[in-house]
Amino acid sequence: MTTTKKSVNTRQKILDVCARWLREQGLAFTSMANIAADLGVKTSSIYYHFESKDALVTETLNIGIEMVHEDVRTAVEELGPDAPHRERIRAGIKAHLRATLGSNDYSAANILNYAHAPPGVREQNLIVRAAYGKYWGSLLEDAQHNNEISPDFNLSITRMFLIGALNWSVEWYDPAKGSVDDLAEHVYKLFVNGVAIRN
Repeated sequence: MTTTKKSVNTRQKILDVCARWLREQGLAFTSMANIAADLGVKTSSIYYHFESKDALVTETLNIGIEMVHEDVRTAVEELGPDAPHRERIRAGIKAHLRATLGSNDYSAANILNYAHAPPGVREQNLIVRAAYGKYWGSLLEDAQHNNEISPDFNLSITRMFLIGALNWSVEWYDPAKGSVDDLAEHVYKLFVNGVAIRN
């Protein structure tokens, strides 16, 4: 029992270090040897838990999406079933940005490295991404059905544009220019109100 628990803890540490390396150094500069050295173990110890670098990266990137998905879903559900749909979208935006711009290395690692990952890794991650996209799609559909989003908007395009914009902030966000919550509020207002002056 102790050995099993130790094995699980070691595996988690490997994933944590991998996520940090991917976030800070990128996929090209993240190797099994780097991760092993960071942990103070032999490279063979990494292969005991993951058969290849691709297997390790796949799980790390999948966790990145699963974590932000769970954070967003929790934030929305905490509002209660009677919350306005726009408020659910606002909570989702805030939770997404908190996950990707905060101390969660996994979600940022996914955003920064997905495009550079081998085809097999991307293919596996697409399954997790699709589930998250479907969740956002349901939020937008509910809002549109309740007249909180214009019926003229293509929700598929809207969803991809919104998630893409949120993810891209990992590349340019500067905490010295405002908090994550300030950014989330700005994005929300931009999303629901636009930038045009209303007559």
